[in-house]
Amino acid sequence: MLIGILIGLVAIVALGLIRLEVKLRRLCRGAQGKDLEASMNKMHDGIESLQKFETESKSYFKNVERRLRRSAQAVDVVKFNAFKGDGLGGNQSFAAAILDEDGNGAVISSLYSRDRVSVFSKPIKRFAGEIELSQEETDAVSRAKAKLSA
Repeated sequence: MLIGILIGLVAIVALGLIRLEVKLRRLCRGAQGKDLEASMNKMHDGIESLQKFETESKSYFKNVERRLRRSAQAVDVVKFNAFKGDGLGGNQSFAAAILDEDGNGAVISSLYSRDRVSVFSKPIKRFAGEIELSQEETDAVSRAKAKLSA
């Protein structure tokens, strides 16, 4: 009786081993008759391709970020009457601040009267004028700076 039980257990183990062998052969053969090594090599090539893409993408986005920081990020315009009580220009004069993320850029001002228009440009470094700014120009820079932090 003990021998019968042992023969039964050996038969069960043998069937399990045969079943495992069949599964292993299917795995090694692959879906289209390819072997496991070829499939792993293909996956390795895909991983290398993804790593190359990641490196190139990081470089590209760093370049884009660097260029974006130098571009105009905030613009504000202050309109005013340059000749207060005369009525010569109305509110047609303006000061426009154009700044990048670091507060560098320019203020462009226009003084309008009925017989002529004058246009001026002043450089801005770190939110301050290199040349003395008028009150309207200072207001335009301050309002543009506020847009950057909003």
